[in-house]
Amino acid sequence: MRSTQHTESPVATAAPGRHAPPATAAEPPPRREVWLAAWPVTAVFILSNTATPLYVLWQRRLGFSSGMLTVVFACYIVGLLAALLVAGVVSDRVGRKPVLLPALAMGIVASVLFATAGSIAALAIARLLSGVAVGAIVSAGMAAVADVAGPERRRLAALLASTAMVLGAGLGPLLAGVLSEALPGPTVTVFVVEIALLALAVLVVVRMPLPRPAGPRSGAWVRVPSVPRANRVHLLLGIAVFAPGITSTSFVLSLGPSLLADLLGTSNRVVAGATAFVMFTAATAVQFAVRRLKVAAILSAGAVSTVGAMASLALAVHLSATPLLALAAVLAGAGQGMGQLGGLTLISARVPAARLAEANAALNVGGYLPAGLLPVAVGYLSDAVGLSTGTTVFSAVVAAAALAGGAVVAARRRTTL
Repeated sequence: MRSTQHTESPVATAAPGRHAPPATAAEPPPRREVWLAAWPVTAVFILSNTATPLYVLWQRRLGFSSGMLTVVFACYIVGLLAALLVAGVVSDRVGRKPVLLPALAMGIVASVLFATAGSIAALAIARLLSGVAVGAIVSAGMAAVADVAGPERRRLAALLASTAMVLGAGLGPLLAGVLSEALPGPTVTVFVVEIALLALAVLVVVRMPLPRPAGPRSGAWVRVPSVPRANRVHLLLGIAVFAPGITSTSFVLSLGPSLLADLLGTSNRVVAGATAFVMFTAATAVQFAVRRLKVAAILSAGAVSTVGAMASLALAVHLSATPLLALAAVLAGAGQGMGQLGGLTLISARVPAARLAEANAALNVGGYLPAGLLPVAVGYLSDAVGLSTGTTVFSAVVAAAALAGGAVVAARRRTTL
């Protein structure tokens, strides 16, 4: 009697005299699986900016300066950069889930600390942990979206990963602004909601269909993330536009509420949250609008948008004009969105899959380093010379960087892009 338990390939079991059916490639997962894979990125990025409209409450309660406020904000960047030194390499070697699940757990702990914060130290630790969670997510989470999408959907994966990031970054402050004004516990309720969102993300990661890691096992586990030598120019072109864009949005997030309160005469947390939401809604919408353009055109438009944002920001503080600040936020969001999409698209298309998470980490190191340092410097400069002068200096520096990035993209348009 033949055993029915042993199975073989169609070629091996074909009947004599008949041609075996050709082997077919595995079917790509449904598109809804790719969209669902982006949810953990959104959930963690909601946490990343949830505290933005609440800083004025903590500042009033705990009594710290604008300089100290930017230091608390920068703790997030420190945690993020520290995570980027290891998360990409570990994700490529061990797998996405062993990085994603601890990152989500850190996000939950950070939410608890925010909800119960009674000191500057507690806020700083919460920001640090949320930065670690985001650093892991931008490395492993974005690579996981590409893994689920498969090689035939690389542009879709880059678009979804990038828009998930900016959409979450915009939803966080909007939720915080609305819930803190409408419900009791203005610095508590939104973090209870965030814990629920992160728990849902854990369930998504657990069931996510991910392939085995293909990254090399040799070399240091903790290192500055990099890409293969042949892909360095692609990484640098992405950073050249992404870095000024995300630096401009970081300023709006860290000192935007202070600008609204001190210069424009409003301390409403819904307005502060809505400003950030509009900024990241623009970052999300513009990516869908330009997704079919060539990468060079996307990056060039991102640089131009960031320059426009900085011009509007400088005018807003000198004229005390709320509409100009709103315009600056929209243009800054568009600049970050296009720089981010262009950089991720280049990486996704050119970098080998075995180094993809590390490449994502490298792009974000290049972007978040100035995004962390410049707002802190401007915060302390503003304490010394005034918020208006500090903002003007910041605008000039970032605009110059964006112009330089756009010039580099234009110079390499025909040879590299």
